[in-house]
Parts: sequence; structure tokens; C-alpha cells
Amino acid sequence: MSYKLRTILTMTFAVLSLLVTLTIGYIFSQKSAVAVETEIGHSLTSTASQTADQLDRFMWARSGELDLLGQMAALEDRFDPSEIQMLLNQLQNSFPSFSWVGFMDPKGKVLASTDGILRGEDLSERPVYQEGIKGKFIGDVHNAVLLAKLLPNPSGEPLQFVDISFPLKYKDGEVAGVLAAHLSWAWAKEVQKAVLEPLKYREKDIEMFIVSQKEHTVLLGPEEWIGQPLELSGMQAAEINKTSWSIEKWADGTEYVTGMAFSQGHLDYPGLGWTIVVRQLKSTAFASVTDMLWFNVWAGLAVTVLFALIGWLISRRISSPIARLTQVADQLRAGDQVQIPENRGIKEIEVLSVSIRDMLTTLTNKDSELVFMQNLAHYDQLTGLPNRTALEVYLEESLVSESADHTLTFLYLDLDGFKRVNDTLGHQTGDVLLQKVGQRLMALSHDKGITVRLGGDEFLIVLRSIGTDPKEEASVYAEKIIQSLNKPFIIEYERIRIGCSIGGAEYPTNSVNPSEIIRMADEALYESKRSGKNKMTFYVDLKKDHEEQDTNR
Repeated sequence: MSYKLRTILTMTFAVLSLLVTLTIGYIFSQKSAVAVETEIGHSLTSTASQTADQLDRFMWARSGELDLLGQMAALEDRFDPSEIQMLLNQLQNSFPSFSWVGFMDPKGKVLASTDGILRGEDLSERPVYQEGIKGKFIGDVHNAVLLAKLLPNPSGEPLQFVDISFPLKYKDGEVAGVLAAHLSWAWAKEVQKAVLEPLKYREKDIEMFIVSQKEHTVLLGPEEWIGQPLELSGMQAAEINKTSWSIEKWADGTEYVTGMAFSQGHLDYPGLGWTIVVRQLKSTAFASVTDMLWFNVWAGLAVTVLFALIGWLISRRISSPIARLTQVADQLRAGDQVQIPENRGIKEIEVLSVSIRDMLTTLTNKDSELVFMQNLAHYDQLTGLPNRTALEVYLEESLVSESADHTLTFLYLDLDGFKRVNDTLGHQTGDVLLQKVGQRLMALSHDKGITVRLGGDEFLIVLRSIGTDPKEEASVYAEKIIQSLNKPFIIEYERIRIGCSIGGAEYPTNSVNPSEIIRMADEALYESKRSGKNKMTFYVDLKKDHEEQDTNR
């Protein structure tokens, strides 16, 4: 079954445009999806990091304030409970987040406290005293025990605190007592609200968790999670790298984009090892990615229809002149004498009509084709450089005109490191490298000389010199070659470096036999490789070196 060219071209345009659009759309969508997902993950991680930093700064500030109060109490080297009571009240009035601040004697009895709460009580069995008497202690979030019924609690929620305590000492180092404070955990909720509130206007379904280092218990988060353990695969990475994000499947079976940041403390405050977790529903977070995928699908269909229409118009423009050429070809086959029409506007059709005219001429004159084939036989198919056959023709022409006023210098080149390129990057890369080497050698081509590829990575350059110092001229030219080939090549986005070893011999100085000259240049080349590579050696220099070595023996 045969089809019209117009139909084939129209269908081809439509199919190709669909394939190209879908392929590019798929690749672009995948790349964009990865970029968007990464950006969302980093955004959640940034939110978690911001929260962790604010929590650490708050704890550092409160710890510093309590340190300052202790220093004020120790100024006179006496710790009068009434004076300390005044300082405690001032601290609580300035910073209401201190729910309770007290001063205990060395045995744990409360001598002074805010609002007189627990004054006279023995706290020697409480961690706030037992740890504080040893040195500065900052305890993790815990439920109130003694203070639960003594402090006001309008919300009715369980009271939670963070403890800070440390010993107060006389100037001689003797412990005068322990200064302790319970920070209300309510301030953490304010930090959480301050961070999440702005996000609600541009993001949905975002939740935050503050998780303790011990047993990974949720300290702050959705009500149903508080006090529950939270184990996520990315938490260990967050502790190691300080931040991380991943797509996690939570206990409810739903996938969330989860950003995590590990509390690192602030200045002299070491931190409590909290992990801040911010999560967002995957379906919500990646909604823009899904929209983008659908947009690419519809855009691809629209482009397909457009290209099908363009293909139909172009095929109509192409098929008309082809139909005319077909009609002329039928007339020629019938023996009619007709002129091949000239077609303007489409380069290929114009070339086709010219080719048909040329074919008619070529059929009656095969000599032009033979000349063309002969020219092809003189050039290397890979690099486009002259080959051994062209070298023989060049030498025949050059040696016919040999005289004392010129010298032919043969430079034998071999690429250093080419085998490594072939072995590591493949022969295809090696072939491209040879083509680029050929281009650089042609760019340095010498007047009246010839640059030949002998095979593999070996090249031969014949220089024709009429100067007073052909050897110096050849040395300068060889150095230009080495410098040019030492510059890096970029192939398939790979940066490739090679070297170039060169051996040289002169005609007729070293010999009047071209094959002997080439052999001498080859011998000098291998001396260049043996003596360090990426250099130039003349046969005459090599010969002198051997004579000197024989003399030394």
C-alpha cells in the first residue's frame, strides 16, 4: 500500500512533534519536579531550623538572666534570703516565663521563692537540686509535680516546665546554696505560633513537632501526639547533619514531606538535643508538581495539532515541485528532450533539480567521477587529513624540484595518553579526539608543507624551508604543535588532556631516501618518549647523544 507524500509528511510531523514534545515534557517535568520537591523540602527544613534557633536563643537568654541574678546575689559574699527574695520577685516580674524561681540552702531547703511558693519545703530529692548542687543544670521538659496545684493554671492543661539550676558559692568556693528556676513550657507554644502563623497564608496542612532527645518523645505538637514517641528514619540523619528532609510514611499510613532540624544550642548554652520536625501532606506540598505535569500533557497535545497543520502546509509546498520533477523524469525516460525545471525556494528541491541536470552530464563523462574518486583516495576518512598516498604524491613532486636552496624537515608525531583515552572513554571518543587533533594540526599547517595521518594516533608533517636555519624553524613549529595539543579538549562534556612527542629528521641532511628519513624521525620520536614525552628530539641530536655515550664507555 502506498501513500501520498503529503499524507506521509503530515503524519510524520504529527508523530515526531508528539514524541519530541512528550519526551521533552517528561524530562522537563521530572527535572522540575525534583527541583520543586527539593525546594519544598529545604523550605520545611528552614522552618524547622528557624524554630530550633529561636528555642535555643530563648533558653540561652533565660539561662543568662538567671546567671546574672546569681552574680548579683553573690556581690557582697553574703546570701541573705530576704535580699534574694527581692531579686527573685524582680526577675519574675520582668520575665513572666519564669513560673517559679527559688533559692535553696546546701541541704535543699527552700529559703526564698517567688510568691513564697514551696518556701520551707525540702527539695533535696528533686533533680533540680540534686543536679544543680553539682554544677549548672538545664533539664528537659517535664510535667509539674509539686507546683501543679500551687501555680495558677487558667487553661486547665497539664503544666510543663524546663529546669535551670546551679550552685551559688562564697568567694572561698564553699557552696552557699542552689538557685533554681522552672521555665513555663508555654513560651515554646508562642515560638511555634510565631513561626507557623505566617505560613498559613501561603501553605496548607503544615504541622510542627518538638521532639526530645531521650526516647524521642513529642514535647510539643498536635494534642494527640504529645507524650507519644516519634520515630522517623530521617531523625538520625538530622542529628548527624543538623538538618535533613525526606518523604516519610507516618504512623497513620499517610506520606508527608518532612523537614527536620537538630537543636545545636547557642553560644555557651549547649542545647537539650531537641529535634524540630515540620511536616506537610505530600499531596498538598506537591500539588504544583501535579499541575505542571498536566499542563505539559495538554501543551504537548496542542503542539502536536499545530505541528500537524504546519506539516500539511510544508508537505504541500514540497510535493508540488517534486511532482513536476517526476513528470520531467517520465518524459526523459520516454526519450523526450526536455529541460530540467529550476525550482526556487526550497534548497533541497533546488539541489535535486541541479543534481538531475548534473547526472545527465555525468552519464556522458565518467572522467569527472574518476577524478573525484581519486581525490577521495588521497584523504583520511576520519580526520580529513592527507593520507600515505597523498604523501607519496607530495614527495614525488617535491623531490623532483630538489635543490640546494631548500630543506625538507620530517616531523613524526605520536600522541601521549591517547591509549588511556581509548581505554577509559571508548573508541568513539578516541575517534572524535583524533578529528580535533587533525583540526588543530591543520590550523598550524605550514606553507608548501603537508600534514599527514599515517594511522592510529601517528601523524607526519613535512616542512619545506628555504631559511638559513631549518632546524630552528622546525623546532619553533614543533613547540607550537606541542602547546596546541597540550590545551584541553572538550568531548562529550569531558575535559581531556593529552601530550605529543615529536621526532624530526632532515632531507637531504640526514639522508636522501624518504623512507630512511621517516625511519630516522620515528627513531627520534621514541627517544622523545623514552626521555620524558611531550617534547621534540631531532635525529642529529639523538646521534650525537649516542656517540657521546660510546665515547664515555
